[in-house]
Amino acid sequence: MYHSILQACVCCLILNLALLSPAGETAPDPALVRSAISRSIPLIEKAAAGSARERTCFTCHNQALAVLVFSEAHLRGFKIDQTNIQRQVDHTAAALKRGLEKYQAGQGQGGGPDMASFSLWTLEMAGRKPDEVTAAVTGYLLERNRSRDHWLRNSTRPPSMSSDTNTSYFVIRALRNFGTEEQQPLIQERLDQSRDWFLKLKPASNEERVFQLRAFLELSVEESRIQSATRELTQLQNSDGGWSQLPEMNSDAYATGTVLVALLRSGQLKANNLSIQRGIKYLLETQQADGSWYVKSRANPFQTYFETGYPHGKDQFISVTAASWATVALLLTLPTDE
Repeated sequence: MYHSILQACVCCLILNLALLSPAGETAPDPALVRSAISRSIPLIEKAAAGSARERTCFTCHNQALAVLVFSEAHLRGFKIDQTNIQRQVDHTAAALKRGLEKYQAGQGQGGGPDMASFSLWTLEMAGRKPDEVTAAVTGYLLERNRSRDHWLRNSTRPPSMSSDTNTSYFVIRALRNFGTEEQQPLIQERLDQSRDWFLKLKPASNEERVFQLRAFLELSVEESRIQSATRELTQLQNSDGGWSQLPEMNSDAYATGTVLVALLRSGQLKANNLSIQRGIKYLLETQQADGSWYVKSRANPFQTYFETGYPHGKDQFISVTAASWATVALLLTLPTDE
């Protein structure tokens, strides 16, 4: 009897090991991960500096996501141009300050809730404290789409502005981090409404699944729903290890990077999870020789094109966005620098 039990335990162990480590699957080499990050960061720094030089307006792809990369890289001991990161934060703060009167009047700036919430996210990552300007911005966000149970995106520029989930997530984050004491009752009301909306949402794209999961974490949704959203995202992984923006599309760095960051931030999966490792390997294999990632734009251009210094010409804005998410995904698999 003892022998039978022992055999059963050994078989179970072998099965679990097979599920975790299929033939031919090896964990990504941390040295390769660090090398990929080190080659990506200078390009993102160059693009952020180029955007701030060419435009006075704030951009999600060249300010917010760049600051996200820089802050995570700094925590892990990578060399970052501190002057450049400060320039991006100051650029963001200055752009918001120019719109102070419009925010106080409830009008907002060009870009609507997307620009406003992404800007506050940038200041949050930089450790900026609430002030008169941020209070005016959160006041505007509270009144925006007041008759709705969530916030509507200001434009449609897939994939990053293809769904209200993205906009609503960043507005929720902005209200939670910069809302004033006087605004708290209305903030709670609107968070409760958006929580119900996110719970009822039936995601139709990778973007919606990613930001539904991230919103669940901000809104303290039941653990079972978080686990379910994590499982559904994981099951959509393609055979090459990446994820697709839409079911009919191939894997790319944008979809893969956003999924990996969401999964790792959720705490449901660790860096040694097989799905995470396969996703990381996909990013390592698709990084180009110059350190960039390429993603073809699906957005209809409505602004005058300008060069930031990032590769890939008119596809550079989605490509640098993808590169930023991909770089952060790689960074989150490494320990922080104590």
